[in-house]
Amino acid sequence: MGLPSVSSPFASFASARHNVWRGDELGVADMPVMGTGHAALDAELPGGGWPVGAMTELLQDRPEAHVWQLLLPALAQAVDARGGPVVLIGAPHEPFGPSLAAAGLPTECLMWIRSEASAARLWACQQALRCADVAAVLAWLPQARVGELRRLQLAAAQHEGLLFVMRPASVAQSASPARLRLQVVSAEAGRMDVHLLKRRGPPLTQALSLPARSGRMSALLAASQWRRQRSRPQDIGEIAATQDAAKGATVVRLDLRLRREEGRHAVDRLAVAA
Repeated sequence: MGLPSVSSPFASFASARHNVWRGDELGVADMPVMGTGHAALDAELPGGGWPVGAMTELLQDRPEAHVWQLLLPALAQAVDARGGPVVLIGAPHEPFGPSLAAAGLPTECLMWIRSEASAARLWACQQALRCADVAAVLAWLPQARVGELRRLQLAAAQHEGLLFVMRPASVAQSASPARLRLQVVSAEAGRMDVHLLKRRGPPLTQALSLPARSGRMSALLAASQWRRQRSRPQDIGEIAATQDAAKGATVVRLDLRLRREEGRHAVDRLAVAA
């Protein structure tokens, strides 16, 4: 009768070392991901995108700030891939359809569920996750408890879509079962700072700076500012400074289209001009 082999456990351990995640390295995604549409953010997320079938938590001071600009590219991809709606639960304001449509998310692909009761929002979120056709769920749950969030995380694990939960920045130090956790802070010059509070990887000491407005909206605001400056009196010094700053820039006359296309939205007019 031979002696039992003692080398096989060590051999199994050695062969499985490549499956062990080290805390000082960015983890490899163990589930599908969807690109965020922001290259700098993709580079810092496991797998290079939002986790599909898991909960992502977004923390911010104002519940409506920067959500759309951060999530729109992925939401448009999800609708194209699945053909189902994006469900909004407890959104603080009515979505602005023309602007979302200009970014690739048609208004008919949105389903808005309004309720002030936290329990009703949680129930609606769970029901939406059970619908196989739903492309993504966005839920504003400022009063959700850890146990309730854990149930949503378990429900999301059985759903092959995107789940984003918006909560106030005041809970940043609280525990969360979310697979990915970010805090979004307004910055200057039309930017937003994105802090990665939780990911499968080392802490990110420096925030990511991302655009807080789309290129079309930035162009619209710049054109509006130019028109205001043009309408007010300027002295010689201001005119010279404006001319120097405008060198190499192209100004599009939006009002030429406006006269022929009364009733169209400003974002649509800008898209035509561009």
